[in-house]
Amino acid sequence: MMDITKWHNSLRNIMISGSVASIASAISLALLGKSELNRFAAPLNGLSQWIWGSHAPYVNSLSFRYTFVGYTIHHAASIFWAIGYERLRRRLRPPETTSAVLAPAVVTAVAAYIVDFYLIPKRLTPGFENRLSKRSLLFVYGAFALGLAAPALLARNRKFRPNQG
Repeated sequence: MMDITKWHNSLRNIMISGSVASIASAISLALLGKSELNRFAAPLNGLSQWIWGSHAPYVNSLSFRYTFVGYTIHHAASIFWAIGYERLRRRLRPPETTSAVLAPAVVTAVAAYIVDFYLIPKRLTPGFENRLSKRSLLFVYGAFALGLAAPALLARNRKFRPNQG
């Protein structure tokens, strides 16, 4: 049985890794949208198709209706995937190695890609695949994986750095 401290730490780790992954991949979506479409908001708007329908990925402008809703869906999905990432990461030993932090992030990002594009109905796909190249999708999911791993990697580096005092 998990005690309250472990539960709190797990929840904190999920929220942090999911949030960093969300922000990292959203930044990559915006930059790739600017690069490929000359529109920062267009890729994030695509996610709002869950609510607003199949025209949402083709909305280019920044708006509460499409961009905020799209990012909110993206962030919630990132937190969901962070649950799996944190569970995988805890199972690898030794937990402080770089590979034990990165491997579960890559596995999680690949799983998210497979689910997003092969297992769920078209309406529930991210939508940004309608606007960005396949190469850009690789960058987005790579940024997502790095975002998942970044907090654990930074914490590991702080833990192993001698105090400068």
